[in-house]
Amino acid sequence: EVQLMESGGGLVQAGGSLRLSCAASGLPFDRHEIAWYRQAPGKEREGVSCISNRDGTTYYENSVKGRFTISSDNAKNTVFLQMDSVKPEDTGVYFCVVAMCYDGGYYPLTGGEYWGQGTQVTVSA
Repeated sequence: EVQLMESGGGLVQAGGSLRLSCAASGLPFDRHEIAWYRQAPGKEREGVSCISNRDGTTYYENSVKGRFTISSDNAKNTVFLQMDSVKPEDTGVYFCVVAMCYDGGYYPLTGGEYWGQGTQVTVSA
């Protein structure tokens, strides 16, 4: 059974930092790509960043480039999202998902089991 579980969300002031974690189980972690998505209130879910656990290739959405850093620890089956210089527009529920990732976009695998339950990030002005 595939399971992904996010943690690390919370309330932070603009300009501050948060580190999100995504712990995965039930899949060959080092063969997959893991993406972070976020969903702000009233908006569609959007891809934020992705990492290939095969070769370490990373991808970032333009609005977070230079501020967010994605990384993974294959020994711990965990992907991290270091969020620095956060802005109020970064507020939302952050999800991790098993996906296929390219420069042109991220494509989550079909099935709810490939998504975590989400963690809330709130950035105050």
